[in-house]
Amino acid sequence: MPEPLHVSPDVKAALGKDQPVVALESTLITHGLPFPLNVETALAMEAAVREGGAMPATIAVLDGAIVIGVSEEQINHLASLPEGSVRKCSRRDLPIALALRQTGATTVAGTMIVADMVGIKVFATGGIGGVHRGQPQDVSADLIEFGRTHVAVVSSGAKSILDLPLTLEVLETQGVPILGFQTDSLPAFYALSSGLPIDQRVDSAAQAARIIQAAQELGALHGILVTVPVPADKALDAAIAEKAIEQATREAEKAEITGNTVTPFVLNRVSQLTDGRSLEANIALLVNNARVAGQIARELSRL
Repeated sequence: MPEPLHVSPDVKAALGKDQPVVALESTLITHGLPFPLNVETALAMEAAVREGGAMPATIAVLDGAIVIGVSEEQINHLASLPEGSVRKCSRRDLPIALALRQTGATTVAGTMIVADMVGIKVFATGGIGGVHRGQPQDVSADLIEFGRTHVAVVSSGAKSILDLPLTLEVLETQGVPILGFQTDSLPAFYALSSGLPIDQRVDSAAQAARIIQAAQELGALHGILVTVPVPADKALDAAIAEKAIEQATREAEKAEITGNTVTPFVLNRVSQLTDGRSLEANIALLVNNARVAGQIARELSRL
């Protein structure tokens, strides 16, 4: 194991006994949600993984060391750091953060890489990155990572502020199976459905686990995307969500906001335009996805 890789005793013990473990990312703590909702949600996701029957392992980079299984104290520390002081760590960022002893929060891609390093097979998040609307050349590193890292990611699809049809096209090119957990279409993050097709519906954690296991037995190098709709009682009407997203996207373009600052701006603006309902939906789907991921990891360990 590389020297800068630190696995918490609980996570190390679970992995050593082939017990189920679910990876969790840390960008929601530093970039995704405001304080104190970021801390509350991170801890609620860990609790939900345990409810599902698995051990949670939140991943972050702390002073140049990758930590798999950060403590509650470390989560609070990450949440307290000044805005802009924490590096978002995708594949390109990890060596920089390690070499320069920086503190970083792992993205979907970054979390997949670290999870794969230590043998964690399931990872829960909110929404993956994708292709940006109106900018088909702007493809998230998350999508490329799916094509080369064998981790099953449980999410509510891609963030609906993105171009979902083009995102599906890129995932298809990368050879990534897209499963719908108790749904026949791709969830639209805040809304229950985008109306876009998936590759296979699965009605139980056991079914999802069997597909993940089959991919492992085939020696597949790609990841698997398991999509879970937002809980119905917190879902936004698709038309309301789309109207807010379109307005927020226009405002971002007018303000010439580009790069990795687009998503945080648009998400925050959508929350304002929906009177906080999108934020409630975001938190609800994060916790629900963590619970489902725990169930899938538990079934996978039984195989």
